[in-house]
Order: sequence, then structure tokens, then C-alpha cells
Amino acid sequence: MDAVLVGLPAFRTSLSPTGAHATPAAVRDALRRYSPTLLGPPPIDLGEALRIADAGDVAEPDGPEGEAAVRSRVRALRAAADLVIALGGDNSVTYAAAQGAAATGLITLDAHFDLRDGVSNGSPVRRLVEDGLDPRRIVQIGIADFANSAAYARRAAELGITVIPLEDVRRRQAAEVMAEALEIAGPDGAVHLDVDLDVCDRAVAPGCPASVPGGLQAAELRALVRAAARDPRVGSADIVEVDATADAPDGRTVRLAALCVLELLAGLALREGAASREGKTRP
Repeated sequence: MDAVLVGLPAFRTSLSPTGAHATPAAVRDALRRYSPTLLGPPPIDLGEALRIADAGDVAEPDGPEGEAAVRSRVRALRAAADLVIALGGDNSVTYAAAQGAAATGLITLDAHFDLRDGVSNGSPVRRLVEDGLDPRRIVQIGIADFANSAAYARRAAELGITVIPLEDVRRRQAAEVMAEALEIAGPDGAVHLDVDLDVCDRAVAPGCPASVPGGLQAAELRALVRAAARDPRVGSADIVEVDATADAPDGRTVRLAALCVLELLAGLALREGAASREGKTRP
């Protein structure tokens, strides 16, 4: 496969009540609303340009046994596909998904550091570091004022994590920001991209419990996601922290999550030489 989707409906350790376990199915349903066509020029039909599969869900991704199941599933899928796209679920899935993909670098699009103590959707980055991920290969994009404690900001600085705050993202082009992040996270080749939709403005992502006014706009997030996926060092990604049961009536948060799936596929199709491949059809 070129790309494979897998649902990771984790929710049990979330710091705030969430229906994130309903989100993988909701995102799959929302994908039916969109055309798979990039306008180009030339136009590219992602369904024709890429071999895409859906591997279903890991039924119970929470807890030690669930995390082991996630690692095993992602490891197998990564061996068979250029890009594994994990549909969360809360942000706790980043921990096991990145490990299953054997990631040596991590880029987060997130308003929060996720360096909390304990085991929760607020701790995956800290847990990855404690398990051996080099914090100098972690880049956190979109970290927001008034969304994190000073203790975790100091922890990120002490670990040597690169932080690109929200205002810096706004002053620069998405491609430039992501190029910098990839150079830091990707010297060894295997980068995991964590797309936490609470990095977005609350008007854009009301279905994210921790989103705040003033976050990224939808177009800004989509540009960053596509820029990351264009780089072959990105072999896995997750889309997390959307509570489909708490979304606006028009489903805007879930629809944005679905568009992030399509942006990941678009970036993959636009990798050098990928768009020219022929004879590939969706199974």
C-alpha cells in the first residue's frame, strides 16, 4: 500500500470527559463528503494515484494491553505502507503509534506540550522521551499562550525540545515552518506527525475540548499537514483530540479532521515522482 488508515478510538485516560472513541467512524463517514481530486494543475485523483486501504480499528487501544496492540498493528501496517494514518481517539494514542512506527523524530501540531506526569492524553510526549526518544528530535508547532503551565514550558526547554509558538507560525509560511521542523526531527529518517486539532481556533474546532479562541485557522493547519506529508521522512501520522459527540451541528471539527486525512494523502501523492506513477487503484 501507499497509505493505510487505522482507527485508534482511545478515550479512557482523557483528562476531560470525551466521546473521542466515536471519532474514527465519524471521520470515515465525513470522508464520503469530499472528492479525492487535487485540482493541480494537473488534476490528480488520489484514488487513482495511490493505493489506499483501511485496516479498521484497534478495538480497545487504552491501557497497557491496548497500547501493545496499537504498537503491533502500526508496526505491521508501516511495514506494508509508505504512510500510516491513525484516526484517534484522544492524544494518548501518539505514544504507542509513534513507537509502533519506530519513529526517531516527532513533530506535533498542538497547542499543548503534552509533557504531563502520569498516563493520559496530556502525557504522550513525556512518555516517549522517557522510553528513549531523543527530545532534541522533537518539534512542537503551535504551542499557545495561556494553554500551558510554566512548569511544562520549563520542562520542554530543559529537555531541549524545539518549540515553534503559535505567533511564529503565523509570521511564516507553512512550508518554511515544516522544513525547519523536519530538519530537526528527521536526521534519522523516521518522523511521526501528531496532528492535535485543538491547535485550531475554537470557532474552527468546537469539537476539541481544549481548543481556545485565537488558534490556527483551518487553512493554516491544512497547509502544515500537507507540507509535512510531502516529505518521505514522515511515515506515520495521527489525527487526535476530536470529540465527534461534542461537535457543532454542522460537523465542522470532524470535517476538518477528514480534510487532514486528505491533506496527508495529497502530500504523499505530491512526493517527488509519486504523482507520475500509473496503474494504481484503490482496493
